[in-house]
Amino acid sequence: MTTISDVTPGRLAKEGAGPPTRRRILGAGKQLHAGPITYVSLALFGVISLAPLLWTVIAASRTNARLAQTPPPFWFGGNLFKNLDTAWNQAGMGSAMFNTILVASCITVGTVLFSTLAGFAFAKLKFRFSSTLLLMTIGTMMIPPQLAVVPLYLWMSDLGWANQLQTVILPTLVSAFGTFFMRQYLVQALPTELIEAARVDGASSLRVVWHVVFPAARPAMAVLGLLTFVMAWNDFLWPIIALNQENPTVQVALNALGTGYIPDDSVIMAGALLGTLPLLVAFLLFGKQIVGGIMQGAVKG
Repeated sequence: MTTISDVTPGRLAKEGAGPPTRRRILGAGKQLHAGPITYVSLALFGVISLAPLLWTVIAASRTNARLAQTPPPFWFGGNLFKNLDTAWNQAGMGSAMFNTILVASCITVGTVLFSTLAGFAFAKLKFRFSSTLLLMTIGTMMIPPQLAVVPLYLWMSDLGWANQLQTVILPTLVSAFGTFFMRQYLVQALPTELIEAARVDGASSLRVVWHVVFPAARPAMAVLGLLTFVMAWNDFLWPIIALNQENPTVQVALNALGTGYIPDDSVIMAGALLGTLPLLVAFLLFGKQIVGGIMQGAVKG
């Protein structure tokens, strides 16, 4: 006869007894394995995702005459490095890369910093009209950015900043999406008790932000930083209006490759490949940290 005292967790695990939740907890240490359908689906989606990049490399390695033929080429040619060199020299990619790294880095740092501060204020601080200000901030995302191009350019011209990099940097140092994103994250990830404990210990507002808010928000800050850097790197509309070919970003410089009576598509694709490589390298170097930050944020949430 088995009594209640004889029923131990080890015996439950051995006999498979207990409710389903109990059995799942006892088997939590087992490694899950995906089935063949999962691997086939992942491989299919991976090929589809890499298809545009693969075609860019193939087109950049061919001649313009071969790209105009039917059917188009489906394998690599021997003109890749020649086309890359032509695109680099024609577009002035050296200075354009430096300008874009500077612009994207400044925008990323500013957006992550100010969005985290504003998100913390909306999430944890009590002040008048906070809900109204948050709604106004979210409402700005509903306005098409094209509507602000003309007044923004006139404003930058009045400041004497036309064709200068600060014209591209300053208007995008804060984003409504970043503020809302950080606010939603900090509502769940940052306990109010932790802030109150820091206040009781005599921490100033600056120390609370530096030692409490920033560590708790680090996973979301990493994700927001990645998204902001990619958006700033790929931005075309405002830089093409605010800058010229003498002081371009990568996207503005690539626009010069499409000029001429018969545009050389192979050189254009080579330039697009040059503009994409830094993003690929950055993701290869920091992808593990970014994914780790996302998983850490998921655990905290």
